[in-house]
Amino acid sequence: MRKIHAMGIVLLLIATFYSYKTVTADAASLSFGLKRAENEQPPDIGQQAESLFDQFDVLYRDKSGEKVLYLTFDNGYENGQTTAILDTLKKEKIKATFFLTGHYLKSAPDYVKRMIAEGHTIGNHTYSHPTMPTLSDQQLAKELLSFDKELFALTGITRTGIVRPPEGVYSEQTLRVANRLGYQHIFWSMAIVDWHEDRRRGKEVVTKELVDQLHPGAIILLHTVTQDNSDALPLFIEEAKKRGYHFGELEELRKQSVNTPIPFH
Repeated sequence: MRKIHAMGIVLLLIATFYSYKTVTADAASLSFGLKRAENEQPPDIGQQAESLFDQFDVLYRDKSGEKVLYLTFDNGYENGQTTAILDTLKKEKIKATFFLTGHYLKSAPDYVKRMIAEGHTIGNHTYSHPTMPTLSDQQLAKELLSFDKELFALTGITRTGIVRPPEGVYSEQTLRVANRLGYQHIFWSMAIVDWHEDRRRGKEVVTKELVDQLHPGAIILLHTVTQDNSDALPLFIEEAKKRGYHFGELEELRKQSVNTPIPFH
């Protein structure tokens, strides 16, 4: 079965090499940004992004108005905090989404297997964490498919269906290429500066920054490299629940997205 899958990936890559155009200079690079949410009102990402996201079925929040939150984590490398984060999610019975890189698959396989065993979803954060708009279509396809090939070899999961671009950098063309390959882009509507492992601010500061941004339907982006985040997560979950929020699964939200790409098999 694995040999058949690997051959399928190779054939798809060959087809991709010959069928996709190379990304050119007119494929403008865009950095995802938003004005932080306040007073439980959704953030503003700008009309250009809203229009483009609608066109390519990109998710950055749940627009139903329900007081539901979606936890997502970006894992480029392991820094000793994932155990505590997974323990908290297990205790709170919350299913999160982990966007992983190829490096993480190779360097932290036991954590990947635990995530899957405990019902979390694995997302594609590319194989080598490049700036996606700088790649040709062929190179971008290889980044996404190589990650899936490595994930299959490790876990038996055929492929991912969601992608989060490194550093939130994208273009209309990268959205188009990902869709053609059956991937849906997932951005976020809540985030903090939490990727500097050597900058301790304390769990109280992190918790407050998150609570201050709470709004219905938030997709929350966190990183797993700081003790601040692993310490703050239980406090944030507790406070969010006190304010009437509950935590949902991103895969359930995706089922409500009418134009969600159908993954190839």
